[in-house]
Amino acid sequence: MFRMSSTILPTPLPVNSLPAPIIQPLPSPRAVSRRKSGKHALFAAVSAAAALCVLAVVAFHGYIAWMLAHPYVAPLYSNPMEAAGLPYEDTAFPSKSGRTTVGGWFIPACDNDGPQLAAQTAAAASVTQANESQRTVIFSHGYGANREETWVPMYDLAALLHRLNYNVFMFDYGYASTDYKAPATGGYEESQQLLAAVQYVKERGASEIIVWGFSMGAGTALQAGLQTDDIDAMLLDSLFLPSPDTLFHNVTQVLPLPKYPSLPLIEMMLPAFTGTSFSGIPAKEVMVKDYPIPLFIMHGTEDTKAPYEIADQIAHHQSNPLSQEWIVQGGKHELLFQVHAKEYIQRAALFLGQVHQQHADANGAEDAAPVDSIML
Repeated sequence: MFRMSSTILPTPLPVNSLPAPIIQPLPSPRAVSRRKSGKHALFAAVSAAAALCVLAVVAFHGYIAWMLAHPYVAPLYSNPMEAAGLPYEDTAFPSKSGRTTVGGWFIPACDNDGPQLAAQTAAAASVTQANESQRTVIFSHGYGANREETWVPMYDLAALLHRLNYNVFMFDYGYASTDYKAPATGGYEESQQLLAAVQYVKERGASEIIVWGFSMGAGTALQAGLQTDDIDAMLLDSLFLPSPDTLFHNVTQVLPLPKYPSLPLIEMMLPAFTGTSFSGIPAKEVMVKDYPIPLFIMHGTEDTKAPYEIADQIAHHQSNPLSQEWIVQGGKHELLFQVHAKEYIQRAALFLGQVHQQHADANGAEDAAPVDSIML
């Protein structure tokens, strides 16, 4: 017998009592377009700002690279006759590479057998190559300076060498030249200019050629020394050898930049302004080279532009019996002569005398001057 269920079904609500569905109106095509345009505009603005920042960073480092290749150098303010009473000759010739031109002054040695050339205002025109000394010192100036390099001071050294019967050749590297302007290349093209100067004085009869280098001019001399046997000795004051690290060290003396990305950016842009890169500078080879000629390396422990450890390392690789090193405690970059003038001159003159004696002995010269005879 079937029994009826007692379950009571709920009474359905009237249709009009149900909550009305919430229907969102669809955005108009114009609103959708405006929203998309706004997002695109924001993205474009952010992208443009980022691009401008990158461009600004690149342009800033490009400007630094350009300044390194084209340093400001004051024009020549005098000449050997006006500054030191030394007769001289203007000269110009192409670099060994042929890419640049070298302009300089040739100062003939003092004629010890006759009137002092310094007293003859028109002597430069009358001095003949036959009467010139066979000993010549070529000055290799530093970066940011020209052949006068006043803080050394160059004219005083030229006058000293003139009295010691040395011809003197003073010239401008391309980046310091007014008439023959060329970018600085860290010694790559400068070494070709120095080699041309060596060839020039050799053609004038010099058989004993000394290069006296200062700062980057000393580093350039060492680079040139890798390429010739015509240099008989070098004096290297405040030796600066260009490399990425030494370059960046000097940049940070003026601008406190982070090493990365600044150094890679500068390295990348330098070739555009100099025509060469750091790979063209044989810094590593110079650091370990045992030069067959005598080197006199002078450096200060407080040199903030060229750490003395680099000069010290180069000095320790030398085996020539006349090579020597003078590390000045507290000495600053290119100020050794100003602060220690007497000792500086005595040491330099002694070195020159030893080199001259060695050269004379090796070539069987009869007029070899004893070391003491050219001391002050």
